[in-house]
Amino acid sequence: MCFLARIKICILVFVAISVTSCAQKGIPVSDCEPPSHQVWTELLQANVDSNGWVSYKDFVADSVQLNTYLKTLSDCYPNPDWSKEQKLAYWINAYNAFTVKLIVNHYPVASIKDIKNGIPFINSVWDINFFKIGGEKMDLNEIEHSILRKEFDEPRIHFAIVCASESCPRLLNEAYEAETLELQLQTQAIDFINDTSKNIIGIEELQLSQIFNWFGKDFTKEMSLEQYIRTYVKNDFDPKAKVNYMNYDWLLNGN
Repeated sequence: MCFLARIKICILVFVAISVTSCAQKGIPVSDCEPPSHQVWTELLQANVDSNGWVSYKDFVADSVQLNTYLKTLSDCYPNPDWSKEQKLAYWINAYNAFTVKLIVNHYPVASIKDIKNGIPFINSVWDINFFKIGGEKMDLNEIEHSILRKEFDEPRIHFAIVCASESCPRLLNEAYEAETLELQLQTQAIDFINDTSKNIIGIEELQLSQIFNWFGKDFTKEMSLEQYIRTYVKNDFDPKAKVNYMNYDWLLNGN
């Protein structure tokens, strides 16, 4: 084989390895068993009421316990042997727990969007690399868009992950667990869609959360948005009902 041919092969192999490494970077792999989320449940039950109202002040006081749980998530993360439910529960809990940590780090704040980093109008609070998983720096956007939305065909994640704001779904006051995940996701979907502070389902008009506008494609892979909403609403509506989107309230979902 000539020298130039060998060089070309080496270049192709290098590119292939580089692309593969980049593709895998978003989801780290470990050799540990799924961690316990009991500490997170204890924190949530102590600091979040049944309506999802969060006492961030008390989370600050419980920061040692919170940091212990976050270190567990950082050190023990999904691998191919985990079930889909174990992985999904892990990433939902990670998103919510690190969101709480972000607020705790900057407490007090009136809104999560008051937390600034990077270039204005380009970098958002969700782009801040403030935690590590498996030694890799990560941000909340990576969990939501590169992992949860990309790797799991589950639109109900949008009713489970919480952005620390009034218009978000309520923060469940217990950890998501693989064994109860289906019931938890279903309950969150029903609660959110029928919560009149988030969605107003009228007979001739649907005033929906911006979540359905921002992530519309996630809900309409197999049906229309109206059909998806009808799956969860308690009261039916006209098939030709007009759809509008409500303003999103970014004020903190707690104190």
